Parts: sequence; structure tokens; C-alpha cells
Amino acid sequence: MEWHVTDAQSLAIIDSEIGDHVFSPAEYEIVRRVIYATADFEYKSLIRFSEHALQAGAAALAARSTIVVDMPLVQVGISYDIQNTFANAVYCSFETATRPQKEKTLAAWGIETLAQRYREGIFVVGQAQTALTALVDLIEAEEIRPALVIATPVGFVDVDVAKERLQESLVPNITIGSRKGNAIVAAAIVNGLVDLAWQAYGQDKNRGS
Repeated sequence: MEWHVTDAQSLAIIDSEIGDHVFSPAEYEIVRRVIYATADFEYKSLIRFSEHALQAGAAALAARSTIVVDMPLVQVGISYDIQNTFANAVYCSFETATRPQKEKTLAAWGIETLAQRYREGIFVVGQAQTALTALVDLIEAEEIRPALVIATPVGFVDVDVAKERLQESLVPNITIGSRKGNAIVAAAIVNGLVDLAWQAYGQDKNRGS
């Protein structure tokens, strides 16, 4: 992220209002990024990190793993940081060419198609609940083994079930523990993780290139 003095001032305000917390430094960086993107402090108590989720995600970014997102808004939101750091390939399931089908949404069919190509990629579902359900189905069938799944779709019908199934899998994941969420939240999580990974791996990658 390209920082301006107003960004630093805003983050300082967030730090002051949050006060004491139980997050690790890396987790807290993700939380404050989401709050900064949404101005919603409730996310402090809603973001769920599975064990080793951030470590697995950072390592996958550094390994140039492919990133699959559900919607163009997520792709646009993460492109700048990705292109200026690890330059991972980013594909959008909603824009993936698939055979016309009535049983599932474009995002769901697209993520199934891309998941079969990039079985160990990073998957980011920011908006389409149907894409998350399709992804979890593939994980449970052991057809794919993502490095990380970030799932923040808003939803009122069974979205909590899909998130619970994801959390119960052995796949590293970051989710929102409520109906809340959107593509902006997903992008904020990814961008925070990219910056953390670049701090951890970026210099070594530069020296090795």
C-alpha cells in the first residue's frame, strides 16, 4: 500500500480506539486494515484466523502461488499491491469462460473451473456465497488443497454453514464470524497480508533474483 500522512494518522486513531487486544502483531495488522477500509470497529470481534493462516498465506504469496478471486471488485482492489510486490497471477472466477449452466452462478462455475487448474492456490471469496459453497465442496471432496482461503461474503441464507464447513477443514482460512462482509473487506485482508509477506520475504526474493 502506498502510504500518506493521513493514512498514518487514521491508523493511529484506530490504534487508540481499539486499545488493548489479544491479537498477534500480524493478526492485528489485518484487523486494523479491515477497520481502516470499512470504518467499522465491530470487525475487531468478527475476524477469525485459523491456526497458521497468516504464515501459510505469506509463504504462498512468496512462492508466487496463483490467486483466484470471485469478483472483479476484489481483483481490482488487490492488483496494485500484488503487482508492486510478488506479482502473483490473479484470476477472477466471475470472468472465467465456462459453459452456460443454470444450476450454478457464474462465480460458482468459474471458481470450480479455476480451482481444478490451481488446486493449491490462494482463494479469495469476497462477495459470492455460491462461490464459497462450491469451493468448500471441492475441499471436502479432497479435489483441491488451497494454500489459503479468505472468505468474507455477506449472506443471509446458509453463508454461516459454508464458513463453518471451511473452518472445520484443515485448510488455512480467514473468515468473518457474522453475516457481515464484502469485497472491500476481502481486499483489505489480502493487501494487509501482502505487506506482511513482503516484509518477511521480499528482500530475500529481491536478492535472489
